[in-house]
Amino acid sequence: MSLADLTLDQWRSFDLPAARRFAEEAAGRVGGRVTLVDTTEHLGAPLHRVRIEREGQEFALIPGGPVTLGFDPEGWRPTPWQTADYAESLAQGFADAPDLRAHLAQVLSPRRSVVLATVLMAVEDEDLTEEPADMPAVLAARGLRMPSSDEWEHACGAGAETLFRWGNDCPLDGLPYGDGPGPRNEPNAFGLRIAHDTYRSELTSDTTAVHGGDGGESVCGGYGHLLAWLPLATAHRNPTMAEFVHGPDGLHEDCSTRPVLPL
Repeated sequence: MSLADLTLDQWRSFDLPAARRFAEEAAGRVGGRVTLVDTTEHLGAPLHRVRIEREGQEFALIPGGPVTLGFDPEGWRPTPWQTADYAESLAQGFADAPDLRAHLAQVLSPRRSVVLATVLMAVEDEDLTEEPADMPAVLAARGLRMPSSDEWEHACGAGAETLFRWGNDCPLDGLPYGDGPGPRNEPNAFGLRIAHDTYRSELTSDTTAVHGGDGGESVCGGYGHLLAWLPLATAHRNPTMAEFVHGPDGLHEDCSTRPVLPL
C-alpha cells in the first residue's frame, strides 16, 4: 500500500505494531525519525497518533482517503444558552443573520465529501515570514507546502462532525485563548496543537479562508460568548477576515500557516 493512499478507515484497523511499521516507513521516506507512536480514544474507537521529527520540526501523520468535511447547521440542535447568546449578539449589532443557524451557514464550510492524500502536517503552526503569496516558495525551499483548506479542516476535526473538534459546545466560564485546562488546549486526535487560541489565524492555499482563530477580533470586540469561541470551530473559514488578509492592505502580520510534508 502506498503511504499517500492510506485511508483513515485503514489506519483505524491497524494494531499498534502495524501502525509503528507505517510510522517508520513514513519517517524513512522524508528523512526523519519517529518520536511518538501511541493510541488515544476518538469517536468511540482507538486512533493511533504518530509524530515524526525532521530537521528540528515535529509532524503528525494525517491519514486521508474519502472523508466528510464541513458542517450542517440544519442538522444541528443548538443549546438554549447558545441560542440566547447569539440573540444577544444580534441585538448588540455584532451579527446580521436572523438566527444562529443562518449565521453558521455564512461562516462555516458546507457539508461535503472529498478524497485526500495522507500527509505529514506540522504539530505547531508557524508565523509567516513573508507575504502570503510568497510563502509557497519559502516553504518549497524546505520541501514543504501550505495545506489546502480541506486538509486543514480534516486534520483539525479528525473525522468528528461536531461544531468544535471536541464537541458541539464550548465552556461558559472560559475564554478561547491563553493557557488553562480544557479540551481546546489538549492535542487533537492526530496530536496537533490546533484551533486552541482565537488570537492565532492560520492561512492555507485557499485565499478565501482563515482557520483556527481571528486574531482576537471577536474577543476584543465583545461580540458575545459564542461568537468569541466560534473562530475555533473546525469548519470556520472567516471569509471577511480572509478579504483583509489577502486584500490590497495585506493585514497578515499576525497570521501563521501549518506546513505540510508530502509523502
